[in-house]
Amino acid sequence: MSAGFEGFDTDLLWDEFHRVVDMNSEELRTYLLADASDEEGFPPDPDLGVDELGRAVPQVPRKRKGDLTKVDLDVMRQVMELVETMGGRTDDDSRRELVSVGHDPLRG
Repeated sequence: MSAGFEGFDTDLLWDEFHRVVDMNSEELRTYLLADASDEEGFPPDPDLGVDELGRAVPQVPRKRKGDLTKVDLDVMRQVMELVETMGGRTDDDSRRELVSVGHDPLRG
């Protein structure tokens, strides 16, 4: 984890997370389910092949700031670090990774 987001206070992290995550929970859930499926259909795994961070992100925007847990704050930091690290890359693989955490670099 970079030191840049470790010391963020909850208010600032909340604001930055909601600025960066430009997909609502339902859009992200739909994307993750579609992305996890392939020509053979959904895998038998109950997580449908969605990584842990991708599964956690849609839960955060549904919460009020006062209800955030340490796990939620860690998820928010991870998303912020990923977006910061990847910048505004829009190639297919980078965009797919960013969209899997709720950030679509093609949205303006």
